[in-house]
Parts: sequence; structure tokens; C-alpha cells
Amino acid sequence: MAFPQSFLDELTARSDIVDVVGSYVQLTRKGGNLFGLCPFHSEKTGSFSVSPDKQIYYCFGCKKGGGVVNFIMDIENLSFPDAVRFLAKRAGMEVPEEEGDREAGRRRQRLLDLNRDAARFYYQLLQQPEGRAVQEYLDKRQIKKSTAVKFGMGASLDAWDVLLTAMTKKGYTKAELLQAGLVVQNKNGGLYDKFRNRLMLPVIDTRGDVVAFGSRVLDKSEPKYMNSSETPVYSKRRVLYGLNLAKKTKRPNIILCEGNLDIVTLHQAGFDNAVASMGTALTVEQTRLLSRFTKELVLCYDNDNAGKIATERALQILNGSEFSVKVLQLPRRRTADGELVKQDADDFIKFQGADAFERLLNGSENGVEFRMAQVTGKYDFTSDESRVAYCEEISDLLASLPGAVEREVYTVRAAETAHISPDAMKLEVQRAFKRRMAREKRAELRKDLNPAAQLQPKERSLRYENIRSARAEEGVLRLLYRDPELFPDEPPLREDQFSSPLLGRAYARMWQAKSEGRTLSPATLFSELEPEAASHLSAILQQPESTQNASQALADYIRIIQTEADKRAGGADIDPLLAATEKYKDKKGTGGKQHD
Repeated sequence: MAFPQSFLDELTARSDIVDVVGSYVQLTRKGGNLFGLCPFHSEKTGSFSVSPDKQIYYCFGCKKGGGVVNFIMDIENLSFPDAVRFLAKRAGMEVPEEEGDREAGRRRQRLLDLNRDAARFYYQLLQQPEGRAVQEYLDKRQIKKSTAVKFGMGASLDAWDVLLTAMTKKGYTKAELLQAGLVVQNKNGGLYDKFRNRLMLPVIDTRGDVVAFGSRVLDKSEPKYMNSSETPVYSKRRVLYGLNLAKKTKRPNIILCEGNLDIVTLHQAGFDNAVASMGTALTVEQTRLLSRFTKELVLCYDNDNAGKIATERALQILNGSEFSVKVLQLPRRRTADGELVKQDADDFIKFQGADAFERLLNGSENGVEFRMAQVTGKYDFTSDESRVAYCEEISDLLASLPGAVEREVYTVRAAETAHISPDAMKLEVQRAFKRRMAREKRAELRKDLNPAAQLQPKERSLRYENIRSARAEEGVLRLLYRDPELFPDEPPLREDQFSSPLLGRAYARMWQAKSEGRTLSPATLFSELEPEAASHLSAILQQPESTQNASQALADYIRIIQTEADKRAGGADIDPLLAATEKYKDKKGTGGKQHD
């Protein structure tokens, strides 16, 4: 998207990064920067930094960084043009659109409009005699009409092209229906409705747009549940069913379930804080979304092997996060024949009622208790061998807990379970903790012994071929950004002399801005880059660089870059004595080191 440079400059100037980020993250000032809990990964100690001076953000934990546009792209899951439009609307600015960009925006809006009209069509069918089969299914599931309306439920008919015909009459093209995932193409090129003879559940994002559909078959046919495929307006990793409603809850937490109909039943029973992932395990992107609305999560997955695995995976993602996490385990239900069967939240509400679920919710165990229970269930404590094996496994689990008090409390509980003395159990946990610390120390030592790897960008596509030159290139960028007065009258370097294409591009953009009589802010530069490149440049600018003796430091950096560029260009013709002299200068002086 080629927005005018003057527009981008004004937009970033009017979109103060502290104000924008502060509307999503609670920030606290520490020195010249502000810090908070990173919205892009789970953490308990804030490593997310915002620099008011540079107008950039950087997380020292997950290494994400950039300017204000990059932040909106990540936090709102928007493309670059849409993030610019988002910020422009926030700043009260009119966006100068080019024809191609207007067309891209129009196509995206057409898909959203198509999904909305399809949802209305399915909803209207449910109210008509043709939707009677779906209404009978809702009655059977004890879903009230008011609840169905609240969730915008609808009906797809047992026919091949009802939606296709209705939407094309509204002016939507077959290509748009295919792109939205509402129709399917057969081998002969013919099109037919994807959803047929199903209860339809529109998926609405937190901005109120219908982005996809979930569905449930009415009979015994397969697949029982069918969701929309990924489209330009829908990514299942970034959406939670029911969050558009749950975000308004007055309850202190959000309940995570597996099935869409579990969510419907829970909301109907008064638990309007329930959400579900769309046919996938909990993702990091979904935790970022949740962090905007709550700091307490309750995992309520089905009480079968698949549900337990999903719970364990979710706990791993949430381990060490700012979330307080609990696990609500639904008990098995005894049938009329005396058989114990698993039940989901929908079953539990129907058979035991909302009050019983409320009691379970209030008594739900935390994540540590759940994981301990999973370990305990593996062992027969009448056997000495099993007790020893249990102690080994549980001590490894307890050694992973970050707090000494937390380890102490659960160690005593584990000792009671194994019928051994607390002192013996504490000794086992201490040994496991020491082993864990030793492993981490060895890993850290391996990293320290390989400094070259530490200097490399995290993203493989950005890796440096010449670290010596690249470090000097980083220093040039830092100095020129910190003190624009250091710019000489003529560029001392060419872009092709930079060993890193990314750093060379940033340098060239700085000189272009200087020649046009303006200052290139990091936020404006970052907005032109891929996320990984923006994060890397943000990390570079976060590093210390003293402006004392800045002119000499800049000259040293330039000399290194020119020397290394000459080596690459000349190959074997380089004078080895000159190369050795340059290397000696870098060791003795400041040229080969970061200026701090």
C-alpha cells in the first residue's frame, strides 16, 4: 500500500505510541521508558517496553517490536492498510486511498457483507416453516428462542443451492461465495452450498463482524460439526466463539470450553463469560485476545482423554503467564444402566443444573492441582515401586514451579499422597530443582560460549553474513537516529556497502528523508517492514549507544563497513597486512565494540 509519505508522517506524529499502547496495556514508567506485561506472549513480569522518545515498542521476552502501526497490526490482527485506516479513524484523519487499495478494502468489506447477509438468510430460514427441523432440534437441546436470537442462530436447508441462489440474487458473485467458503466446487466445476441441513452458528468477532460460521448436523451423518475454512477475513487461531458476548460479562473470569453448543447452554444458564476455540486447541493468539478482557481463566474441557490432553496443552501455553488459571473438571455421569459416561458442560447443565455448575466453578482447582492429579492417577500407592516412581515424576513437576512458597505447599501435599515424610519429599524436590537449574545453566553457558550466535537476528531470513560489518551498520543507524546532527553533507556510505540488506535499506531511507528535508521516525520506517524486520530494528535501536565522541564513533563504524565491503568486492586482492591492521585497530579502539 503506497500511502503518501506526508500522510504517514502526520499519522505517526498524531498517534502517540504511549497513548495507543496504553489503551491495551497497563504501563508503568521506569526511567525514560514505560513497561508493562507483553500482550503478545504470556508473562508475569513485565518485559514489554515502550519508548516515548523513539516512538517504538520492544518486548525483551518474545522479541517483538516496531512502531505504532506494527502494534495495531499485531494486536488487532489487521493488514498494514487496515491498521493505517484504524489509526487514521482514531486520529480523526481522512485516508488518501489509491485505486488499488480502495479495491482491496472493498473486496474485504464485500466478504464481511456477504457473511452478514448469509447469517441473516440462515436466521430468517429458522423462523420459517422450512426451518422447522432445526427448530425441533433446538427444542430438543432445550435452547430457548431468546438464546437462539442472542447468538444469531439460523438454519441451512437440506438442499444443494438455496444459499447460492439467494446470495447471487443479492448481487454477490460465485467467486465471492467461494472465497467466503460458503459454497464448494465439485469436480465438474459446479457449485453447491457448503452447509446443508444444519443448525448454523455465526462466528462474530469482537468488532461485531460475522467472520465465519460453525454448524451442527441434525441427524447421525458426519461430520457432526463443520466450521468455515480459513478466509481473508477469518483465522481460527485468532477468534474465540462467544467472546463478542463474553467480553461484556460482569463475572471476574472467562471460561474456556470445547464446543460451541456448550457456550450457548452456559450463557443461557447465566454463565455469560464462556467462550470456545474454533475446532482447535488454545493458541497463543487467542490468549493475547483474552488478555484484553480478563486476567483469570477457567479451563472446562470434556472429561475424556482428548479433553485432558487439551487441558494440559493449554496449561503449558499459560504457564508463567499473567493469567490466574483454574481447571474445572466435570465429573462423569451415571446412566440409568449404571454406566459411567463422560459429560460436557452442556450435559452437566441439563442433568445437574446451573447451581451445581456454579458450585463446581467456585471449587475449581488451579492448574498445579490439576497436573498433580493427573500424575497421581497413574500410580498404585500400595506398591513401593509405584510410590518411588510417583515421587520421581511429581518432584520434576514441583521443581518447575517458580515460587519457593508454592513449591513448599504442594510438596507437603504430594508427601501426604505418597504416604512419605514431608522432609523426604522436600529433599526429592530440592534435588529435582537443582537438576533443573543445572540444565538451564548449561544451556545458558552454551549460549555464552557462542557469542556470534547471540549477535545474530532471531529470524533466519535476516541472519548476518558478516557480523563484524553488521554490528558497525547497527551502530551507524543508532547514532544517526539519536543525533541527526551527525549527518554529513554527503552520504558517507552507499546502500550496497551494507552487508545486511535490511540495515542498508533503513540507512537509505534515512538519507532519502534527510534529502527531502524531513526526519524519518522509526515508527514510519517500521510501518514499511515485515513484522520480523520491524522487531529486529526495534531491538537494535533499544541497545545503548553513547553520543559522547559520537563523530569519532561514527567514523570508526563507517571505516569498518567500507573495509568489509572492499573485502567482499576485492576478494583475494585485499592486502593481508591492511586487514590485520584494521583488525588490531578494532580490538584496541572503539571501532569493533558497541559505544556505551
